[in-house]
Amino acid sequence: MIHETAQIHPSAVIEEGVKIAANVKIGPFTYIGADVEIGEGTEIYSHVVVKGPTVIGKDNKIFQFASIGEACQDLKYKGEPTKLIIGDRNIIRESVSMHRGTTQDEGITRVGSDNLFMINVHVAHDCVVGNRCILANNATLAGHVTVRDFAIIGGMSAVHQFCQIGQHSMVGGASGVAQDVPPFVIAQGNHAKPYGVNFEGLKRRGFEKKEIHAIRRAYKSLYRNKNTVEEAKLEMAEDAAQFESVQAMIEFIDSSKRGIVR
Repeated sequence: MIHETAQIHPSAVIEEGVKIAANVKIGPFTYIGADVEIGEGTEIYSHVVVKGPTVIGKDNKIFQFASIGEACQDLKYKGEPTKLIIGDRNIIRESVSMHRGTTQDEGITRVGSDNLFMINVHVAHDCVVGNRCILANNATLAGHVTVRDFAIIGGMSAVHQFCQIGQHSMVGGASGVAQDVPPFVIAQGNHAKPYGVNFEGLKRRGFEKKEIHAIRRAYKSLYRNKNTVEEAKLEMAEDAAQFESVQAMIEFIDSSKRGIVR
């Protein structure tokens, strides 16, 4: 089903069974495979490949040479009908690749809304990317990685499979992330280590001084006071009762399977 207001270049290849909503634009020499759904107002420029099952939300911009919804590179994948779901208002720049999930997980790779994926970013199978994240040029997510809201991953950085990148955190450029990065923390290096709190990001997003100070105390408990993780959590408990952000840090630590960067 193709809405009458959709603008599709004559050289584009659109397979049967595609759903294209109102005001979608598809550029020259782009291929849209079967089982693809494209939401209203999305623009897909020239030389893009989109395969399904894939759902793309509203008002996204997908630039040339991107590969969206391709089968994953996991050798365990045997062609099962897995899926990629992309939210709204994402900017997906040149040569970005996003792969569908595997049956070893939920079978779905999920990308939220209002994210920026710069040139040559890779989002592997079964990843979950939240909202308002920025992945800079050549950032790479291995399979099953979770990136939470407002996280920033610097260029040329690679995140190990099953790692979590916490909300409002920042991974510096050219980093190798082998363990989880807690919320609000700056991590950098190979392997990545903690280098403080993402103060500038928190200020820009409207965090009040009291909460930022509480996050700073939590960081000191984790990384400066020579505590074990369990001892740090006890020190953080009082602030956690007052500030959701500190409670979120504790919950993140409890959910970590690979351990947090230290």
